[in-house]
Amino acid sequence: MDNIQSELQHKINTKTKPMGSLGVLETIALKIGEIQKTTTPILSKPTIIVFAGDHGIVNVEPVSPFPQEVTSQMVFNFLQGGAAINVFCKQNNIHLKVVDAGVNFDFNGVPNLIHAKINKGTKNYCNEPAMSIADCNQAILKGKELVTKQFTEGTNVIGFGEMGIGNTSSAALLMSAFTQFPIQECVGKGTDTTSVRLRAKTAILNKARNNHQLSDNPIEILATFGGYEIAMMTGAFLQAAKLGMVILVDGFIVTSALLAAQAINKSVLNNCIYSHCSNEQGHAKMLDFLKADTVLNLGLRLGEGTGAALAYPIVQASVNFLNQMASFESTEITNTKD
Repeated sequence: MDNIQSELQHKINTKTKPMGSLGVLETIALKIGEIQKTTTPILSKPTIIVFAGDHGIVNVEPVSPFPQEVTSQMVFNFLQGGAAINVFCKQNNIHLKVVDAGVNFDFNGVPNLIHAKINKGTKNYCNEPAMSIADCNQAILKGKELVTKQFTEGTNVIGFGEMGIGNTSSAALLMSAFTQFPIQECVGKGTDTTSVRLRAKTAILNKARNNHQLSDNPIEILATFGGYEIAMMTGAFLQAAKLGMVILVDGFIVTSALLAAQAINKSVLNNCIYSHCSNEQGHAKMLDFLKADTVLNLGLRLGEGTGAALAYPIVQASVNFLNQMASFESTEITNTKD
């Protein structure tokens, strides 16, 4: 146990409570202290960045019950404050940023939207890679730039969300490629898919998986099956960890980006707090693969970063008890008997 870890554990253990009685909050407090390398961590300007992108497969194969234009419609909903993520961010004083990573729509300078479009959606990965290696690297770089900007503006705790019709299919393929789980263990219902549609979706994605002979190069895997929003989140994860930020990991699609990021640089996992376990089938298996425990389990499968926004008050409470709660050493309360 290094010095900062032992100092943090001592501080946690000597608060006016039985040892371990704050459960997961103690684990989170220790983790954040280790990330920030201090016994008095601070969470400043919490921010969630929602990345939006479209997927070429949606226009060809029946992998989603919703048409592609819902992606752009939901972007406008985010900007107008009408989505679940808006409600939860407002409730918990979290700053919200919305990014056009690759939506198949011309936003033409729409205000309050971060215009970072790489292309108008990806290609159909059933037949060819979703994007070129160059475009994938450009998306990763853009994700890094956006996180750096937030960091320079005072953010040290960040979460990512996503919007993209068809992106549970992309996430399932990435999960299969990075974990080697068979497709049927990775595919879930996504946005209200019926059992019949789920079987069809699984068959389509099995075909897509078998149509590509992939190396173990994570950029190649990401370019083959990813979306621009997922590639940008991959870069965002990498940069947030490099800058020493606390990262709140959302659900299934966001965790697929983390699978790519940790395949590029394993140390990114050191900065991650897993907000919740999604009701999307593959997410629990992803979390097991990453040896991750979650803060919440609410049966969510909405995306948008909603799980991260809901978990934030608990993360905040963990830091607050560490910094504000009295210790046995500072009071006249008797500690346990020897």
